[in-house]
Amino acid sequence: MRRGTFKDGTVDYAAVGATQAPDLMQYPPEKSIPAEDSWRIGSGEARFHSAADALLSWAPLRGAGLVLSDVTPASGPMYSGVSFDAEGKPIAPSRVDEDLRYDADGTPYVGAGTSVRVAGRVAGMRADAELRVILAVEEPRRVGYALGTVAGSVVSGEESFMVDWTDSDEVWFTVRAFDAPSAALYRMLPALIRRRRKELFTRYLRAVSPLYTTPS
Repeated sequence: MRRGTFKDGTVDYAAVGATQAPDLMQYPPEKSIPAEDSWRIGSGEARFHSAADALLSWAPLRGAGLVLSDVTPASGPMYSGVSFDAEGKPIAPSRVDEDLRYDADGTPYVGAGTSVRVAGRVAGMRADAELRVILAVEEPRRVGYALGTVAGSVVSGEESFMVDWTDSDEVWFTVRAFDAPSAALYRMLPALIRRRRKELFTRYLRAVSPLYTTPS
């Protein structure tokens, strides 16, 4: 089991870890727009491990059409600080040292504290940003992470990606996020944030699920 949270002063928003709060949709961080969706993407252990591996090798971001660069793991031993249980409650901290893992093209897998730059467009809008992994979870039946904005984005906030293998043998992919406008255009037209987020969710699902159909 691996659980890790990386917190320092470099993210550009205050509510670090808020995507794990069970009441995110009712009480989002101030001035932010929350979003959440969950999809059944199959069943069984093989499907779970396949989706988890896709998640940890950055498939959602790549599938969204974003180009990754400067993928930099946290320096030194990974700090595993305050983590969260399934209800979003903090659990005891721990410290874990682990070997780095890489995907087929040599890009480091997701890990707590990893930073990454992304570039591209979503729904015709710029999606460049510097991001940091502020939470990473690898458990026998749950794998995922949360990304926080550091700089260069039209919005500030966080998004989390989780794959769960339930006791009923179903595999679910859940994305949660909150976005606060940074660019002037987004402050004037907050509907653009919702449009951008809807398109991102659709692309994330397509990247992780072989059973993808257009969500209703």
